[in-house]
Amino acid sequence: MLKNIPLQMPPELMKIMLEMGHGDELLLCDGNYPKFGCPERCVRMDGHGICEILDMILKFFPLDAYVEHPTTLMAVLPGDPYKPEIWDKYREIGRLYEADGLREEAVEKPTFYEKGRHCYACVATGEKALYANVVLKKGVVK
Repeated sequence: MLKNIPLQMPPELMKIMLEMGHGDELLLCDGNYPKFGCPERCVRMDGHGICEILDMILKFFPLDAYVEHPTTLMAVLPGDPYKPEIWDKYREIGRLYEADGLREEAVEKPTFYEKGRHCYACVATGEKALYANVVLKKGVVK
């Protein structure tokens, strides 16, 4: 048993984050995300939402300070009037752990799936919000 590790942190996710190096990416995917867009390494956290997981991860996981956009979101499809309110929650969480926040960009769905497929690992969640998928690029501890 270790101290100060969140109870919901799966051991395999902590191991994956420790294995990752500078520039490696971690995909957090919502409950609707397809398997074809995922890397081989996958941690299941079906009973949790992405906000809870993002808050837990960013306590340990530095975002890459050497790139303009260390965080990638899936852009809303053209013609879809949906506004992803969850993105504002992500930004609030990001500001808690990163001086400049998440510094995110939104990319089109096919581009996001391709990016997701090449991530080091993914965390599959039970998140119900639409367009809730996010990719985090790992930075260095200074």
